[in-house]
Amino acid sequence: MTSKELVIQELEKIPENLLTEVLDFIQFLTQKYLKEKLETHLLSESALGKDWLTAEEDQAWQDL
Repeated sequence: MTSKELVIQELEKIPENLLTEVLDFIQFLTQKYLKEKLETHLLSESALGKDWLTAEEDQAWQDL
């Protein structure tokens, strides 16, 4: 059984009044993941920009 199937199975057991908390937690985890992914992207961009933002790179890619 997959993790998703197990989560759904457990959701079926939770009382309705707790589902709002579960939803809040899922949304929190999603936002946390997206924030971390964005931060990694931005940090990578600035680090790699030193190599990418050069006249040599511009010349290498000008025909594409």
